[in-house]
Amino acid sequence: MATTTRYGKFLMTSAACLALAGCGGADNVASPGAGSVTIVQPAPTPTPTAPTPTPSAITAAQFAAVTTVNGISISADEQLAIVNAGSNNNINGTGAQLNGVYPVSSTSLTTATDPSSINSFFTSTNYVGALNGPSDTSFQGWTCNSTAAEFGGSGARCTAVPAIGTLASGTACPTGTTTATGGSGTATAATVGGFKVCDIPQAITTSLTLPRIPGIAYRLTGQTEVGTDLGSTGGTGATLTIEAGVTVFSNANEATNDLLLVNRGSKLVAIGTRDAPIIFTSQQNVTSATGESETSQGHWGGIILLGRAPTGVCASGTGPNNAAGSSTTCQQAIEGVTGRFYGGPTVADSSGQMSYVQIRYSGIAISDGNELQGLTLGGTGSGTIIDHIQSHNSADDGIEIFGGNTNIKYIAVTGADDDGFDIDNGYRGFMQFMIAAQRVGGATVDSFSTEIDSNNAEDLLPRTFSTYANFTFIQTALAPAAIRQRGGSDMRYVNGIVKTVSNVACINLVAGEQTSGGRTTIRPKDDTLQDFGPPTFNSIYFACQGR
Repeated sequence: MATTTRYGKFLMTSAACLALAGCGGADNVASPGAGSVTIVQPAPTPTPTAPTPTPSAITAAQFAAVTTVNGISISADEQLAIVNAGSNNNINGTGAQLNGVYPVSSTSLTTATDPSSINSFFTSTNYVGALNGPSDTSFQGWTCNSTAAEFGGSGARCTAVPAIGTLASGTACPTGTTTATGGSGTATAATVGGFKVCDIPQAITTSLTLPRIPGIAYRLTGQTEVGTDLGSTGGTGATLTIEAGVTVFSNANEATNDLLLVNRGSKLVAIGTRDAPIIFTSQQNVTSATGESETSQGHWGGIILLGRAPTGVCASGTGPNNAAGSSTTCQQAIEGVTGRFYGGPTVADSSGQMSYVQIRYSGIAISDGNELQGLTLGGTGSGTIIDHIQSHNSADDGIEIFGGNTNIKYIAVTGADDDGFDIDNGYRGFMQFMIAAQRVGGATVDSFSTEIDSNNAEDLLPRTFSTYANFTFIQTALAPAAIRQRGGSDMRYVNGIVKTVSNVACINLVAGEQTSGGRTTIRPKDDTLQDFGPPTFNSIYFACQGR
């Protein structure tokens, strides 16, 4: 037994020597030579990454909100079926596909539809949303950046003082304006360099030009009007021309609502450039680098353009209108002011041109249903050119359109406290490249990315009918939905992205009248009523309910 034990110990020692490459002493262990064994440490086991859960399919009740008017409603299932009747729609999208207003990928979120096949106004596109991927620069430079929407590029913060420039010695206010005196008229905060203030007359009865002069900003006080109302068929009024790079600001030193109103027959020609946009803003914004915050709003009344194109809603004793909008008597008073009218029979009427324009910190609610917006269009015709417009931090809608036929391209509504795009009263224009990004903290309840209606007068003519193409709606307000369409209106939605927060649906279709043909907003096409039929949705990416 002892021999066996010794033999076993010998075998164990031999095996140990082999493992240590020879057992020739410590030097052999420290300096392995030929025949040594290299021990490779195994790679650490990677920490498993939890897969991103795929949301379950959205239900109709989550996707669509139901509103009852006059005892009439459109069920969530019916609304979802209308969307599903279109092509290339994704109702189960997620917000992870967006970084702010930008898609995270250059690949379209769903197969696009070519909007130029609808009308030549539209630019042909092969993507959905207002921006073609994360590198699209089309909204950069002429916009300002904010927590509501970061566009990047060379655009300043919306809170920043506009670049008014340095005044050359002896420079006078241009003809037609006056040098402001007293109060804030001759001075601004030294921290922003100081500038000269030139007052715009409240009644612009002859044509006036506001040139870009370094060191000069123009101030409007109270209800500033271009021309006088020439009626639905009147002649030619005054023109206010504003050059690229000009800053116009409101007067915070008096109590009246400051706003710019262009009457029927007159024009506003405000044409900026990508690098030198025209800026309409508040006195607080121009006098101090900290004068406005990310939540500031409602410091003046915005811009109102009134034209002589048809409206479907006529003041008492002036209508009704017809499908062609040919009534010469139909007119309607515009919201926010007293005794100023829009409407007429001229579809191609022109109220001028606004291009590369920012409208900051506007919007005033005078009473319920009577508000001043960022930009208000009343009966402006297809001859009016509106493109590259930003309405920022309006205390009411970003843009509201009452009737008319004006087509719009490249428009951003950022930080609005009410609706982004509000159209009604028989508006029959097109819009493309639209962004509505509500304030991060959430706009007021019942504020929609877009609201479309006809004031519950559901079969008035002309009938509201628009096409939205290439739009991005970022809904943060706890409204019923991002898109509300009601009032017997018609709509066509193409190439869109709709994102909502938790507890907010994507669409809310509402009808307030039941006719022999059906519920007004979703009944079948009827040419005798100028009725397009139920709204159509094609190539829309929906990310509803905070998914």
